[in-house]
Amino acid sequence: MQDAVVIIPTYNEIENIEAIIRAVFALPKAFDVLVVDDNSPDNTAQKVKDLQIEFPDRLSLEVRQKKSGLGTAYIHGFRWALKKKYQFIFEMDADFSHNPKDLIHLYDACYYGKADVAIGSRYVKGVNVVNWPLGRVILSYGASMYVRFVTGMKVRDATAGFICYKRQVLEQLDLNQIKFVGYAFQIEMKFKANLKKFKIVEVPVIFTDRTKGESKLSSSIISEAIFGVISMKFKSLFKSN
Repeated sequence: MQDAVVIIPTYNEIENIEAIIRAVFALPKAFDVLVVDDNSPDNTAQKVKDLQIEFPDRLSLEVRQKKSGLGTAYIHGFRWALKKKYQFIFEMDADFSHNPKDLIHLYDACYYGKADVAIGSRYVKGVNVVNWPLGRVILSYGASMYVRFVTGMKVRDATAGFICYKRQVLEQLDLNQIKFVGYAFQIEMKFKANLKKFKIVEVPVIFTDRTKGESKLSSSIISEAIFGVISMKFKSLFKSN
């Protein structure tokens, strides 16, 4: 077992899953991979099971009964990774919007740079996004500015989902109290890590929009993020986190 595991949540990612797993395993730094699949009807989980024959010690699979949201998938993965004693626990998408090679930069920021949380940031050096329509860029960048204003965090890419956590961060956050399930989950995790005074570092990355499969973004996810941030900040003023 390695000291680091990459959690990849999936729902209908049959077009991407084998390639992303092989890309991670081809890196010069060894990472294990955990796929958390929400019972994808396109047989994503079966493809992972087939690959487990080739990578029995490095590739793990957890299948949930139904599609229950990004946040709950990651919480499931976090609990699994903590039980397995991993020291560095990563979030990464299956669709190559996150470049697997950047896993090493996030790892180095935590291992050598003493960050507690390393974020693969699209906005720490300008706007590093490829193949997104202008409206999507404005929505994402505007959301991060909005989060900074409401929460007071200095994080420039608050909705980023390409992250390395040291295990002590996840151990000290009450995962039972993480309430959001969409992209607001990413904001909530950063916010609560910030309240605990963990060192959060942003590592510049280039984000490339998926070329295969379908985006999971929806109006309900956007609404959760907009209104949830205000609620989250308000509650933090009246109780400890």
